[in-house]
Amino acid sequence: MSDVRVIIQRDSEREERVVTTGTTAAELFAGERTIVAARVAGELKDLAYVVADGEEVEPVEISSKEGLDILRHSTAHVMAQAVQELFPEAKLGIGPPVKDGFYYDFDVEKPFTPDDLKAIEKKMQEIQKRGQKFSRRVVTDEEARDELAAEPYKLELIGLKGAASHDDGADVEVGAGELTIYDNLDPKTGDLCWKDLCRGPHLPTTRVIPAFKLMRNAAAYWRGSEKNPMLQRIYGTAWPSKDELKAHLDFLAEAEKRDHRRLGSELDLFSIPEQIGSGLAVFHPKGGIIRRVMEDYSRRKHEEADYEFVYTPHATKGKLFETSGHLDWYADGMYPPMQLDEGVDYYLKPMNCPMHNLIFDARGRSYRELPLRLFEFGTVYRYEKSGVVHGLTRARGFTQDDAHIYCTREQMAEELDRTLTFVLDLLRDYGLNDFYLELSTKDPEKFVGSDEAWEEATETLRKVAEKQGLELVADPGGAAFYGPKISVQAKDAIGRTWQMSTIQLDFNLPERFELQYTAADGSRQRPVMIHRALFGSIERFFAVLLEHYAGAFPAWLAPVQAVGIPIGDAHVEYLQEFAAEAKKKGLRVEVDASSDRMQKKIRNHQKLKVPFMIIVGDDDMAAGTVSFRYRDGSQKNGIPRDEALAEILKVVEDRVQV
Repeated sequence: MSDVRVIIQRDSEREERVVTTGTTAAELFAGERTIVAARVAGELKDLAYVVADGEEVEPVEISSKEGLDILRHSTAHVMAQAVQELFPEAKLGIGPPVKDGFYYDFDVEKPFTPDDLKAIEKKMQEIQKRGQKFSRRVVTDEEARDELAAEPYKLELIGLKGAASHDDGADVEVGAGELTIYDNLDPKTGDLCWKDLCRGPHLPTTRVIPAFKLMRNAAAYWRGSEKNPMLQRIYGTAWPSKDELKAHLDFLAEAEKRDHRRLGSELDLFSIPEQIGSGLAVFHPKGGIIRRVMEDYSRRKHEEADYEFVYTPHATKGKLFETSGHLDWYADGMYPPMQLDEGVDYYLKPMNCPMHNLIFDARGRSYRELPLRLFEFGTVYRYEKSGVVHGLTRARGFTQDDAHIYCTREQMAEELDRTLTFVLDLLRDYGLNDFYLELSTKDPEKFVGSDEAWEEATETLRKVAEKQGLELVADPGGAAFYGPKISVQAKDAIGRTWQMSTIQLDFNLPERFELQYTAADGSRQRPVMIHRALFGSIERFFAVLLEHYAGAFPAWLAPVQAVGIPIGDAHVEYLQEFAAEAKKKGLRVEVDASSDRMQKKIRNHQKLKVPFMIIVGDDDMAAGTVSFRYRDGSQKNGIPRDEALAEILKVVEDRVQV
């Protein structure tokens, strides 16, 4: 038996190894239990892959991104097998790995119930313990159609070979190369237990799946299209260890407690009435206070940074969006037109930038006016599909804190640097401090303008981003059609990442709108345009802060900054006088004069997450003092009234958490 030479590649280390012909990747990494696959010549392979002479082989750890995908996709197969063992009539859809888990779609007569999910999970545990082997088998199109004749959705996928989409998960089943079926084989007899059309790779056996849990089920259209049949989707999660699974479930429980939709109702901040429509929120008085404070602080900071305020209407003739290119590139995200004025199409605006261009172009502009920074709290409307609308974080109507900056080519880099610094500083003021930056570059299929302009814009943004000293992550193809962008990605209190502010550099819309300014030499020049949304949208930023603080806003943002709690009725008037003094200083202070007992009042306002409770009894009235009860339950007694007011004022002015 001849030998073959292979290179084992681990990060920057290379090891040449001589092995016998027929050696598998599993044998190369024997005893390394965390390795679940191999990368050979850039392609992921099962551990059963037989290595060839001269190949470079890189181990894939279960905890790596690729390893987690393999673990979760293998678990999805186990789930599908369990479903078909319990529900033999179920037809198979697609079962890809997704962030933190997996799902599989099924065509069944009735939606799955919670009891069904428990039964499926129990059956999965049985399959996992059996240690069935995942075995790859290459088949022709005809063989696949013959073997999967009873699976109509699989037959459709076979016809997509080479054109399957990553968006709907079809590419996990059929890629650009050969068709393969994975058999689940009995470890003792080798008998076929179940099979599925799949590209792979998979774990060696079901026993290698360390920890999983089914989460929920939902309805989903086949391949994401409303024109297709409605299937039943089961979501699950899988992790390299039971401890990691527990940590994930604990994280989800904490995230559920912080869900802005839940807190919005509990704290009486906002609602999304069915009578108005999905994705269209109304803010209640307390939520309105928070929003107003957010907006007022932002306005003040923009004024200090030399922005000028503008206002634009909610609807416009369609011709404007033809000029901007939105009707060519963004029509699917816009509401349908309204026909007015004898058949003229009017649209609810999805963006503010075309109208800001008209403001710039309303009269002649001089280089002496640049940079011109136009700012608006502009409400826009985007027709999001019902399946992706999610509270305030993915809405159909929302208000952007939108700015468009017009500057010369020479001012561009400095203005971008100033803008990014302004954005990061303001986000820090609201209590977000953990950032990284993302640079979104040109989509080769969806862009306007020259390659040279895109290259210049992209490199300018890259240099500006690098000056901040933050991690910079590439987002290839993620830019809007008119220019590259920097996105500020912020982590919240429990480590989730939210896309916040965006800064886009645009050479193209000024060209499309024929914007000009008079240069120092008298020539007519084209300005550069910078698009900048700081919050992204006020509604979404509101939701992020609500979840970040778990509803316990710092006092400067809290709708009620302090509540007076009298020990008895005789103390109400004293507290009302204190509240009146506080209101004169701009503080939001209420007095609970209800008939509830004091302890119940305290519990009620703890649930409402009020930063300060001001408790007063006979001793305080006699001494001209109050007692503080803080949000964490601690208490400080006998504070003179003026000192108590000064403490609340300082906490508000310093924007600190208590």
